[in-house]
Amino acid sequence: MRADCGSCFALCCVALPFAPSAGFAVGKDAGQPCGNLREDFRCGIHSRLRQEGFSGCTVFECFGAGQKVSQVTFGGRHWREDPRTARRMFEVFPVMRQLHEFLWYLSEALELPPARPLRRELRRALEEVGRLTRAGAGELAELDVPEVRRGVDELLLCTSELVRAAAPGHHGSRRNHRRADLMGARLKGADLRGADLRGAYLIAADLRGADLIGADLRDADLRGADLTGSIFLTQPQADAARGDARTALPRRLDRPAHWRSAARGGD
Repeated sequence: MRADCGSCFALCCVALPFAPSAGFAVGKDAGQPCGNLREDFRCGIHSRLRQEGFSGCTVFECFGAGQKVSQVTFGGRHWREDPRTARRMFEVFPVMRQLHEFLWYLSEALELPPARPLRRELRRALEEVGRLTRAGAGELAELDVPEVRRGVDELLLCTSELVRAAAPGHHGSRRNHRRADLMGARLKGADLRGADLRGAYLIAADLRGADLIGADLRDADLRGADLTGSIFLTQPQADAARGDARTALPRRLDRPAHWRSAARGGD
């Protein structure tokens, strides 16, 4: 459930649209290759994405969907080699990306001790979503993703309630924390599902036991924050935030490279 770009045909650089914004210096339509994409499916500015105005690319994670579509669904046939498959491949990739994100959340839920009463249901859901990812291109393109999401969301909500109930100092939360000063806040057990934390100051905040599913962490300041016991935190969320060497992350996540460079630069 991690991207292996070497086994993918740069689907995120072609299938998905993006508009000129703080994260993208230019825009493009879905199905149109990015202007920085090389013939070998590698990014021509990969080492300079942030400097060139493409920070949005650095925080994208397909959860392994790219290589699944490239190597399994389409058996290694790429969109340049067989243009007839290109449109269907580009339709399937966003569907597969959502399914793989479900797999990420479900597999994490299975590892959480408080969710033990739900393990049978979680395992069954994990197996079913896994089966869907191995379906043919036609079935995937026609899949009712919202229906699949509803079932997964119900299980994740129950998991969240069990985990937060087991965490000391349970707190409720408002959904809008944009640019809020939460430095040193004791958010252990907080329900932050869907919360807007963009630009919030979370320096040294205690986020253990916080449910961060869908939380907007773009530019959130996590320097010194403890997220080791937070649940449903993804790599893209961490990549979109600002942190430093003192920021504690769950073991499932990698420390973003730009956190280290920011620390060296004295940010």
